[in-house]
Amino acid sequence: MRTNCIYPGTFDPITNGHLDVIKRALRIFDNVIVAVAKSDNKKPFFELDKRVEMVKEATKSLENIEVMAFENLLVDFAKFQDTCFVIRGLRAVSDFEYELQLGYANRSLWDKFETIYLMPTIKYSFISSSIVRSIFEHGGDISHLVPKEILPFLEDKKC
Repeated sequence: MRTNCIYPGTFDPITNGHLDVIKRALRIFDNVIVAVAKSDNKKPFFELDKRVEMVKEATKSLENIEVMAFENLLVDFAKFQDTCFVIRGLRAVSDFEYELQLGYANRSLWDKFETIYLMPTIKYSFISSSIVRSIFEHGGDISHLVPKEILPFLEDKKC
């Protein structure tokens, strides 16, 4: 039986690694809800509405994707979306400890909550939004790290 899942994150900005996880999640689930978190505590580079727009642009060629913003607890968002499955990407061992704690915390809030961890393809394993932002802010080429559809958003940010 296949169903829906949520892929949450700040996506600040969305990277090729994120897209890789989304595409792989689509092989497991019928639909993927890409949930863009408000995350004010992370002091995002892009405003929430811009991050949602970028994710929509980057995923427009994919079927069975829905992109939406959220600012409540992930568990509450999942209940509202009528799904208990959440996808999380793991790039390295350093991600694992944080994600494990997060998964346990979410499970403590809702016993039906299931976190499924996907490792990105090796060529995307080093990419993170913070690395992309750092390279971008220092004038480096990020075109191989992000979907081409979001490059105009980044160029607009230079102004």
